[in-house]
Amino acid sequence: MTVKIYGIKNCGTMKKAFRWLEDNNIAYDFHDYKKEGVDTEALKQAIEAHSWDTVINRRGTTWRQLPDSVKENMDASSALTAATENPSLIKRPLLVKNGQTYLGFNEEDYKKQLK
Repeated sequence: MTVKIYGIKNCGTMKKAFRWLEDNNIAYDFHDYKKEGVDTEALKQAIEAHSWDTVINRRGTTWRQLPDSVKENMDASSALTAATENPSLIKRPLLVKNGQTYLGFNEEDYKKQLK
């Protein structure tokens, strides 16, 4: 089963995830937000499974640059819109396997989820 991994190629966390997948001989397809835009269906699925406030990286520069009115009124719908317009808002990597979504990279979690 091929894994689909979404993110930004030059992100340090993405590089760790790529390296782990390759070291463990796990095939994957990479969807680069910068080149291909956001896959809104995968993003919707992640928001439904994990809630918008887990999917949106509220510690990053992109979040801090949003207008306060946007941040203060964020909900699932506006998070989808904001993340589509600003892919750097999405926690990376977003990984999809067998219809399940996983956020971020943690080696122990990957061992459990992908092996």
